[in-house]
Amino acid sequence: MAVRDALLVLLMNGPAYGFQLHGDLAARTGGRRVVNVGQTYSTLERLTAQGLVEPAGSTDDGLPLHRLTRAGRAAGEAWLGGEDGAGTDPWHESVDRVLIAVSMPSIEAGPVIEAERERWSGRRAAADATVDAGMDARARLAAGAASAEHARADAMLAWLEELVASDLDAAAFAPSAERPKRGRRPSRTAQASSAQAPTDA
Repeated sequence: MAVRDALLVLLMNGPAYGFQLHGDLAARTGGRRVVNVGQTYSTLERLTAQGLVEPAGSTDDGLPLHRLTRAGRAAGEAWLGGEDGAGTDPWHESVDRVLIAVSMPSIEAGPVIEAERERWSGRRAAADATVDAGMDARARLAAGAASAEHARADAMLAWLEELVASDLDAAAFAPSAERPKRGRRPSRTAQASSAQAPTDA
């Protein structure tokens, strides 16, 4: 999963500060995605430079807030809609996308799950291959790779079915209001970046 895509979706909940987003990412992916705090802030800096995120003032205790621009919201919605990040693995993208969607009360998870089911059904059909006795070594390896992809698609579809059968609403929760511990406040670089004027509304 590209951290940038997840942060954009998390900001659909409204303005948030870096440490809040850092904790939210780990919580909403069931602990699958725990990134360095510095990576969270550096990603926010890049998103701001790209016009996808802009400063949104600060909290009462001085933590800089970030919010989506129109372009940022469109990019987040594209990822939720199934646009995998460059160089990412479809399996991890799908699991993270579904978990985040299910965890956010502001997102209707049903369409996200259904779109994933359609994509993985297509991948399973495309990977349908059998090993023939007359195949040479290269063809057998290709068929073996296709068989592995077919099995992975089966596993994803089974997981999605299990998720749909569960109480999805019970997995949703509001954003955390946890504050950084003493000595873990945002860096000066992150704060300076957040103070820059936005270029996109």
